[in-house]
Amino acid sequence: MKDLICACSWSSGKDSCYALYKAIKEGCQVKYLFNFISFEYSRVSFHGIKDNLVHLQSEALGIPLIQKQTNKENYEEVFRKTLKELKDLGISQIIRGDIYLQDLYDWVENICNSEGLKVISPLWRKPTEDILMGFVKEGFKAIVTCVDAKKLDKSWVGRIIDEDFIKELKEIKEVDLCGEKGEYHSFVYAGPIFKKRINITKFEKVLINGFWFLDIKEFNF
Repeated sequence: MKDLICACSWSSGKDSCYALYKAIKEGCQVKYLFNFISFEYSRVSFHGIKDNLVHLQSEALGIPLIQKQTNKENYEEVFRKTLKELKDLGISQIIRGDIYLQDLYDWVENICNSEGLKVISPLWRKPTEDILMGFVKEGFKAIVTCVDAKKLDKSWVGRIIDEDFIKELKEIKEVDLCGEKGEYHSFVYAGPIFKKRINITKFEKVLINGFWFLDIKEFNF
C-alpha cells in the first residue's frame, strides 16, 4: 500500500480510526477524511455525534474533512458524488473500517469500483477481540456514545473503551466486542495519530427510540 493516495471513510468511531492508523502504518498517504451526517439532525447516524465534533477530530488529526449531509432517500447519490469529488482531487483508494458485515462490504466495493476507486479494509475478517485490544494497547482513547438499550444498559454509555471494558463486555452473551451488530458506537478523542487530545467536559445521557445516546454538550482541546 506504500505511496497510495487515499481518503478515509470516517464515522468518528474506533473502527474507522483504527483502520486509518493501520493504513498510515502501511504507507498510505491519507489526504482527506470524508463523513456523512443526517440532514435532519446534523449528527453522524447511529453514533449521534454532532457535525462540529467531527470537524474537531479532523483538526486534531491534521487531516482535512469533507462532510456531506444525507438522508435515507439520497444516501447512495451523495455517496457517489463524494467519491467523484475525491477522485477529482487525486484520490485512488478509499480506507474503510469494515470488519465482517458482508452485505455492507459488497455494497461499498461495488460502488467504489464502479467509480474507479479501490477499497482498503485493514480490519476485514480480523478477530474482533484482537482489533479492540490492539486499539487500546496502541494508545487510542474512545468513549461509548450510543448503545442499543435491548442489549446494553444505560451504564455503558459514557464508558471509556479500555481493557476493563473489553473484559466486562466479553461476559455478555450475544454482544459483539466491536459492536458489529449495532450494540454500541464510539467517539475517538485521542491516540497516536492525534496531534491534539479532545477533552469532553460535559454530557447528558438520553434515551431515543430504544437507544441510549451520549449527548456531548461541552468540549475543548
